[in-house]
Amino acid sequence: MILSTRQMLLDAQAGHYAVPAFNIHNLETLQVVADTAAQMHSPLIIAVTPSTIDYAREDYVVAMAQIASQHTTTPIAIHLDHFEDVARIKQAIDVGFKSAMIDASKLPFEENIAKTKDVVAYAHHYDATVEAELGKLVGVEDDLVVDEKDSAYTNPDDAVKFVEATGIDSLAVAIGTAHGLYKGTPHLDFDRLTEIRQKVSIPLVLHGASDVPDELVQKAISLGICKVNVATDLKIPFSNAVKQYFKENPDANDPRKYMTPGKKAMAEIVKHKITVCGSFNRY
Repeated sequence: MILSTRQMLLDAQAGHYAVPAFNIHNLETLQVVADTAAQMHSPLIIAVTPSTIDYAREDYVVAMAQIASQHTTTPIAIHLDHFEDVARIKQAIDVGFKSAMIDASKLPFEENIAKTKDVVAYAHHYDATVEAELGKLVGVEDDLVVDEKDSAYTNPDDAVKFVEATGIDSLAVAIGTAHGLYKGTPHLDFDRLTEIRQKVSIPLVLHGASDVPDELVQKAISLGICKVNVATDLKIPFSNAVKQYFKENPDANDPRKYMTPGKKAMAEIVKHKITVCGSFNRY
């Protein structure tokens, strides 16, 4: 059964751990995150970006996730990550998604509120949860591109107003992380995170957690983050393992064989991220 993120994030908030949200792209990557989370008894958020929906279709993702949920007793949610098109969010909810992020962070504050409220009203009618973002993360994730000059940190007072005005279920905060790989060691604003946590009661989300040192992620979790997004850290080992397989087997042509090393390499990262988040053996 596909669930919303509501209860799993509230459980994480109460238990001082985080639920990992792994971005998937196809059957193989969905199998890896679902099977590994089941083995580790971890709650799981399967995340997809708009370009993944373009590639795999929302009804296929829902069907695959439903099958995955039948093979585990741990909760599974499927989540729309960084969607800007309200109509696309509503369409995905109609076919079975129970969690959505509306990313209107590029808009002026009041317009962000208005657009987010529209999604919240629709989603809550179908018992789906909504995540929104204040501030902008620099970097590239699929089709999402934010230049460094356009990045902005979350203002704690604005966060209070935003949560109260929209009725969202979780808030993605910008505290210094970025999408993709870092040019140097990231510097996270933990004082800002602490202030937001003190002022906002709903679950907080950390985007851009790939390539962030484990100790920084864990400190963010200790200060109130209860959902951690991971994307780039999964794609790189998967693709490297497949490349290595073709290097050793240049005449290979069977996807079942050349995809398997990628799945194994990705599974090791998923295990590690679940351990870092502290979400293992929670169910």
